[in-house]
Amino acid sequence: MASTPDTTAQPPTATLLRKGWRKVRAASKRQMAATVMLVLVGVILARFSWNIPVVGDAEDSLYDLRSFVMAPQVDQDQRIQIVAYTDQTLINARKRSPLDRGMLAAALRTLDAMGAKAIGIDILFDQPQDEDAQLVQTLRAMRTPTFVAYADQATNKDDINYEQQQYLKSLLGQLKGSNAHPASIRLTNYQGATRVWPSLEPGLPQLLGRAMVAAGGTGLEKAFAGYTGSIRYRRANSDAPVFSSIPIDLFASLDDPEMAAAFAAQVEGRYVLIGGQIIDTDQVTTTLTSYTGTTVPGIEVHAAMIAQMLDGAHRTPVTGWERWAVGLIFVFAASLTALLDGRTWKIVPLFILQLAMMIGLPFYLEASGVETYGTPAFGWIAGWILAFIGVSSAVRASGAVERRFAQGALGKYLPADIAQEIIDNPERLTLSGSKRELYILFSDLEGFTKLSHQLEPEVVAKLLNEYLDKLTTVVLEHGGIVDKYVGDAVVAFWGAPIARPDDAQKAAKCAYAMWQAGEEFRKSVDPSLPPIGRTRVGQHFGEAVVGNFGGERRIQYTALGDAMNTAARLESANKSLGTSVVASGEFAERSGLDWWRPLGRVVLRGRAKPVDIFEPAPDFPAADREALADAVALIDSDPAAAADRIDALASAHPDDPALRNLSERTRKLEGNKAYVLG
Repeated sequence: MASTPDTTAQPPTATLLRKGWRKVRAASKRQMAATVMLVLVGVILARFSWNIPVVGDAEDSLYDLRSFVMAPQVDQDQRIQIVAYTDQTLINARKRSPLDRGMLAAALRTLDAMGAKAIGIDILFDQPQDEDAQLVQTLRAMRTPTFVAYADQATNKDDINYEQQQYLKSLLGQLKGSNAHPASIRLTNYQGATRVWPSLEPGLPQLLGRAMVAAGGTGLEKAFAGYTGSIRYRRANSDAPVFSSIPIDLFASLDDPEMAAAFAAQVEGRYVLIGGQIIDTDQVTTTLTSYTGTTVPGIEVHAAMIAQMLDGAHRTPVTGWERWAVGLIFVFAASLTALLDGRTWKIVPLFILQLAMMIGLPFYLEASGVETYGTPAFGWIAGWILAFIGVSSAVRASGAVERRFAQGALGKYLPADIAQEIIDNPERLTLSGSKRELYILFSDLEGFTKLSHQLEPEVVAKLLNEYLDKLTTVVLEHGGIVDKYVGDAVVAFWGAPIARPDDAQKAAKCAYAMWQAGEEFRKSVDPSLPPIGRTRVGQHFGEAVVGNFGGERRIQYTALGDAMNTAARLESANKSLGTSVVASGEFAERSGLDWWRPLGRVVLRGRAKPVDIFEPAPDFPAADREALADAVALIDSDPAAAADRIDALASAHPDDPALRNLSERTRKLEGNKAYVLG
């Protein structure tokens, strides 16, 4: 049997690209300009994202994630030893600030005999202390290369003032000609974290870590001359910390030979850093902090930089042209993907592949020792998205023009939502209906029929069109469907063809906004014309049949049923109730708004069943609203007492016709405790 050709096969990629490009060229000049702008912005984001506010913060966060995920997990580093002032040290010494320099001098004398490669002191001697002469004498006698912390106002303005700087220089000046030298302890905190090595500033001595490694004679510091790339932090592979730490007071009072030998094993051949490991003092946020939840003492940052030099973990910088190239590649890929004017399944695999590349490439570079601080990651994704949006919007521009024309034509006869649904699903344009629960609104302009007899038809038409345009705009802005116009009346509903969770609230707010629009319309009318009446609105919730009704030549999307009639009668009831907007209890309780005040129970004209009615009154005092609710609740059991309470409220609000009307109605109730409207 001969095989049947597959007529559903998709055209080749080249054909899809050509089809998409033709649509791009068919787009309007305005659309093309917008597309070019989005693509250019995408290129800028893909290249300069680190330098753009907010976007740069996202890059920092992604970099911290990469640093944590790719951080080497290591055993305790046997090359570096921290000798620390701890909180317990301060308690034992009964001295917190400045740190005990007599203890430091004693510890230095002990350490000097233990064979350390170099000693670094991360403590600023920026104010006088009684033990300074002893400390200077000890430092001058050191045989081990020793480096003393230095900082100045120009680069550490938050840590040292002018007087402190002068004292520090004076003390360090006494060490000239000795084996103790100044070293910079400056760290760079940018966007809330210490992520990179500090820059080399004129006038500053060599960085503490560089100076110590240089004194060790390995030459490993040479690869880091001028290095200002990222700091490589490491994570502990066990419960033991990455860097061993011994309290300084143990060295200061070491007189046990066996203990001395044990400590000497911890010091010999190592780089020794002396500083504070004190809670809430000199704590540094690193790239790992967001994920470990802990900060580290500044001395551990210097230790991390020493370890990085000893490991030769110099990050390879990414050149400017390389960043341009990768950014342009991703933007170009987004543009080509957008040109594929095919089915979604054809584009999704490409999108997933490109997203995986944009997310995975920074991690791959980080693992390969390439500097990813300053290399876009979020910028690539953001640039790709903007370019895709720009080109895809142009690709679909011609189709959108056709759809807008069809929607505009149908929109002259049908609500916009329905018009769009018919465009998307032409089969919906059939004669049918279904039961739906609706939030229904009826409005009317008081006295307009009488007014129309007093004016020329042209003036009436102009006023009516202006009025209906204002009210229609309000309905559409609140997501409603304009069912029909009956003279100056507007009928609208919510809940069909699509029901939304906030339909009730939008319908309630729409009614109040329509009344406000009506008041604005009254004020805008030429004063020489007869006065315009107020806009009255009635609202009800109930079941109705919704659908397309009519004949083959003309149809109307509308709602039919008793609930529609109830809403219409509630609108008419405003005249008797002294209100402008009134809603049934069924409607009010579903709206989720707290602005309703109860106005009792009435029997609408032509109806038998009473209806609880409510009025929106957002400016009515909360205490009075509560008192009114209590009074209305009392009507069933004691109408006279309820009337007295309502009278009191009406007296407190003499300009409130609805309250006066309620008071009068409460004294004329029928057997079912409801007032029958005439």
